[in-house]
Amino acid sequence: MKIKKFMGSLLIISLFTGFLVTVSCDKIDDFSSLDANLQEQRTQVKKASASFSENFEAATKTSYTAAAVTFSTGQWYLSDALIGTSSSDRKNDSKSVRVRNTGTVTMQFDKEDGAGTVEIYHALYGSDGTSTWELYMSTNSGSSWTQVGSTITTSSTTLTKASFTVNVSGNVRFEIRKVSGGSYRINFDDLSITDYSTSTTTTTTGAFPETFESGTKTSYTAAAVTLSTGNWYFDNALIGTSSSDRKDGSQSARIRSTGIITMQFDKENGAGTVTVSHAKYGSDGTSTWELYMSTNSGSSWTKVGSTVTTSSTTLSSTEFTVNQSGNVRFEIRKITGTSYRINIDNFSITDYTSGDTGGDTGDDTGDTGGTTTSGTDGDHIALGNPSGAVANILYANNYLMVKPQYVLSYNNSKLTCNWVSWYLASTWLGSASRQNDFRADATLPSSWVQVGSTDYSGSGFDRGHMCPSADRTSTTTDNSATFLMTNMVPQAPKNNQVTWANLENYCRSLVSAGNELYIISGPYGQGGTGSNGYYTTVSSKNIVVPSYVWKIIVVLPVGTNDVSRITSSTRVIAVWMPNTQTVSSQAWGYYRTTVDYIESMTGYDFLSNVSTTIQAAIESTVDTGATS
Repeated sequence: MKIKKFMGSLLIISLFTGFLVTVSCDKIDDFSSLDANLQEQRTQVKKASASFSENFEAATKTSYTAAAVTFSTGQWYLSDALIGTSSSDRKNDSKSVRVRNTGTVTMQFDKEDGAGTVEIYHALYGSDGTSTWELYMSTNSGSSWTQVGSTITTSSTTLTKASFTVNVSGNVRFEIRKVSGGSYRINFDDLSITDYSTSTTTTTTGAFPETFESGTKTSYTAAAVTLSTGNWYFDNALIGTSSSDRKDGSQSARIRSTGIITMQFDKENGAGTVTVSHAKYGSDGTSTWELYMSTNSGSSWTKVGSTVTTSSTTLSSTEFTVNQSGNVRFEIRKITGTSYRINIDNFSITDYTSGDTGGDTGDDTGDTGGTTTSGTDGDHIALGNPSGAVANILYANNYLMVKPQYVLSYNNSKLTCNWVSWYLASTWLGSASRQNDFRADATLPSSWVQVGSTDYSGSGFDRGHMCPSADRTSTTTDNSATFLMTNMVPQAPKNNQVTWANLENYCRSLVSAGNELYIISGPYGQGGTGSNGYYTTVSSKNIVVPSYVWKIIVVLPVGTNDVSRITSSTRVIAVWMPNTQTVSSQAWGYYRTTVDYIESMTGYDFLSNVSTTIQAAIESTVDTGATS
């Protein structure tokens, strides 16, 4: 700090804060009160109000040169970015931010009430080509940053909203980073942040069902609403009372776009089953939605059961088997049918009881349970969740997806699965024909790039199933589910069609011989050799080609209490196979290895629900059993 005597006053310039304070010499005995004054001003600059919406209209910046700019919300730092006002800038009013190269737009202050969701509108500038960008968050005033959600692709000249679920309390700030597209430019406008709102200590003992009759909410704007059971958070959702709302009483919840309805309290007696009534609003078209569960007061979420399709204008009920003890809360997420609305009513939860068994039985493909890793017979991840995947968009490269036919961890950077896990018994095998309906997985978060049925075309690689089509032939629906592209990796044709296929056939022969199997499979590394040669990625979407494919198979005679029946002598087959065309010169047994080896390469923890003593024995052993 520099101090200069000037015309009977002290002119004090703080180089750190940039504030200018003039104080009379006659009134200063020491600097303690001045320091407090400066600290107070710092605090005022660093904190943003709870209501946050930045439209970038209040400032002027005509150069890409890095500099700070003061907007209505506070001071922002724009690097390789300016305030665009031209006819080629996409904007809702007269201005928006324009970013080029790998520019950034950074809040230089904290929002003190945390953040629930962040929404940003983005579009291509002028006739520029496609670019990508990412949102980052800091909870320590910019000392370090963490990516929020996935990378966003901007490919339209129309402003489009990108939504990020944050759910962080306390001080928080954000930064937009353009990460690809070189000299192409992106416009950003209307950045809004909802307050973080939760009540992690509030519980209820079971005042359900929730009929949505006691609250009022007439806007789709994200906000909490108090209902008879407790506080719920509605985002793109309201309480509907019109004649077009489907309801049992006078009110029901109405959700549009990809809205959510979230319990902001825990039900302390756990949950046996959850029942939800749902119908289409008015004359709207079909939509789909999912139920998610949290056992840690909303820190992470797991999908319960399968995706539900709402296609009727009459309220119908869907029941989910949960069987979760302890504190639990739920969230409904509408995932498709953007312009259509659905009504939700009579949300009911039964208490968990010790007699509940939980899990997918393996013989009922319509079962809506089986999302926990409790070790229940027939649960696709009964032996454990290898990577600790969670169904939270913030974990974009380890995103848990639970389907009635299998469970997987998805990697949004690689655009393939990390692993797929499934249970195989005779009840899954039948006479359903191969559907060949390869397609994008519409249950991925809407902001993510989806791999389509033709994205491998001409690449020299097969659309290689992890959970095989022939392992799911009990119904047409089951077989069709294996053709979702989230279940595929780019696989060398001779690997996929010969050696890998022989291993798949061998697994089914073990089932025919009176066994039940728990199987985990996945890709590893980057760079494989297909019929057109060596590639690291395929498609303009840059889908990663793995270097290896691996599989772990736990073989048990048909019985009950599966996890507890695994012993140090249980047969476990582990295979590590190069993703090349020459692999077909060997039988699959040539590529046997240990579970320990696959763990050392992938970093995953397999068979984690098995006792550590037994794991040590079976994971360190190379299988020597028959191969045909």
